[in-house]
Amino acid sequence: MNLITHVICVLTNFQGTIFDDTTYELESNSDAINIEVNIGVLNRALRSAWGSTHTQLRLTKKDKIPLLALTVLASEWTEGNMALATNHNADGFGDDSISEAPADTTGDRGPRERQTWITQEIPIKILHESAIEGLHEPHCPDPEVHIILPNLAQLKSISDRFTKLASTDSKSRQPGVMAPEAPGMHAVAFSGSGANTTATALSTNSSPKLELSANMHGSLRLAIATDELRIASVWSGLINPPLDPAQMSQEQMSQLPSELNRKREASEGFDSGWAKVRIDGKDWSRVLSIGRLSPKVVACFVNEMALVLYVYLPSNRDGEESCLTVSGLCPNIAFL
Repeated sequence: MNLITHVICVLTNFQGTIFDDTTYELESNSDAINIEVNIGVLNRALRSAWGSTHTQLRLTKKDKIPLLALTVLASEWTEGNMALATNHNADGFGDDSISEAPADTTGDRGPRERQTWITQEIPIKILHESAIEGLHEPHCPDPEVHIILPNLAQLKSISDRFTKLASTDSKSRQPGVMAPEAPGMHAVAFSGSGANTTATALSTNSSPKLELSANMHGSLRLAIATDELRIASVWSGLINPPLDPAQMSQEQMSQLPSELNRKREASEGFDSGWAKVRIDGKDWSRVLSIGRLSPKVVACFVNEMALVLYVYLPSNRDGEESCLTVSGLCPNIAFL
């Protein structure tokens, strides 16, 4: 995985759904706006909207520079009365970056709620159709394994521990590893609920990247190797979600690599039917930070090629789950 700093967003069918104001002119044949935005800047702006009661996003220009203007209404409690007067447009938004709405000045001089309009301008780049015509969603083979990941907080904690161990000097022994019971090999158990973790000393030329593998019998394995140490943690009893039969016929489904692996007997051997990928530990840790939203994450493994994560966010008011795709897209795959 490579760290992504910019993302290109294509807005289609946005009239009446994303932007209320229709006073714009499109120089596009596809009724789409192609935007390039810095993820770090966008993330900082969106954080300012946390806990706000009202948010507005506008596509605008300032000194001929295209911008996304994010305006939020923030509230806080202060001592005494607020007697500040402001002039706002009819829609409640002024030209100033920060302005304050007056609070009720009658009654005692106790705590008062102060409302502040905060506008953050996000520089963007508008891309012409010709600039993105060669861009498309990545295609990859059908996954050999798809599995629901365990608790993301626990997975992140163990992943970070493994990455930290691998970042130390590969020539020095890792703390906590006892003397080998046999020449060249020994094992040490780490405590942790839901996972069985062992460390085995061996010689390997593998680069210190996380190895993530899974099978269609509910098992997930996280490992990392250095010249001095190989550590692995295994989860069992996880769920391999069934595919949606509405997406393809039963005959087509039965020929998918994942379904063929599902039919494999676990007795064929520990390494039978496993799919493995290698990922950068720091990038993986950033991806797992989405665990704060308590999502359900389905990981799709294309052996030695790709890892695709479908992140199902908690149900909204309509009872429907929102789904994000991380790291790519496996075509023609849907889950129940």
